[in-house]
Amino acid sequence: MMSAVNTNSLMTPKKFSMSIEKLAKDSESSYLDALLDYCEKNSVEPEQIKPLITKSLKEKLEVNARELNFLPKVATLPI
Repeated sequence: MMSAVNTNSLMTPKKFSMSIEKLAKDSESSYLDALLDYCEKNSVEPEQIKPLITKSLKEKLEVNARELNFLPKVATLPI
């Protein structure tokens, strides 16, 4: 089995985030599902990709988690 460190050393956070966003869009799934799918396909533990998650991707994951009720809802102002 290839070490996740070696796999991720070739991937920059920006490239990683773009690949997750593309995967989510192509599969019409949530960012969380796309992230877990990426980990499964590349034999990487989810904990090992933490350094590759950009602020933008983290915010999108948080929105998905709130929509799925994994995180408490936050008050939003009506638009």
